[in-house]
Amino acid sequence: MPASFTQQNLNQLCNELANRDASFSTIISVYGYPPFWSRPNTFESLVHIILEQQVSLASALSALQKLKEKIGQISAENLLALTDEELKACYFSRQKTVYARDLAATILSGNLKLDELVLLPDDEVRTKLTAIKGIGNWTTDIYLIFILHRTDVFPIGDLAVVQAIKRVKNLPPETSKERLLQIAEAWKPYRTIATMLLWHEYLSRRKVK
Repeated sequence: MPASFTQQNLNQLCNELANRDASFSTIISVYGYPPFWSRPNTFESLVHIILEQQVSLASALSALQKLKEKIGQISAENLLALTDEELKACYFSRQKTVYARDLAATILSGNLKLDELVLLPDDEVRTKLTAIKGIGNWTTDIYLIFILHRTDVFPIGDLAVVQAIKRVKNLPPETSKERLLQIAEAWKPYRTIATMLLWHEYLSRRKVK
């Protein structure tokens, strides 16, 4: 089985990273440990991640709830039964309507079986998911972290992570992605845990403000 983390060992892994990097020790001492963010391995969860692309978490959740009100169970069959206008009324953009339909069709055709992804290494999961229209590396990263709980994923395309790493490392705003990836190399094989700590810092700081 590919390496994954659990609710039971998350804090222990955070401590291990904190011992290696004082930035994480500071985050834990100020804000505590991050929550165990988790979602079920379902079509609904993947649609939710697609909705979260390039919008606020609140906007995405609002669209998901509107969809749930419309069709009850968020399944591939139920989503494909809706017209484009009905999806638009659920706050789906034209683009995300295309993406959600393509995902639903891929699942119904049997070309994507979510339960089989659990057993695949990260790179094979990425290959299968990014073959679907509208699913890129960020969406795959979030799937690997929130749903499969893989231990060594670093979502360089995530704005909150990028902002947090620059802040905790006192890096200039123009720091390149290449430099950030280089810094993250030191956190292997627990780059996901580092990511969760950085998200926790980002979200906690916003709450404090």
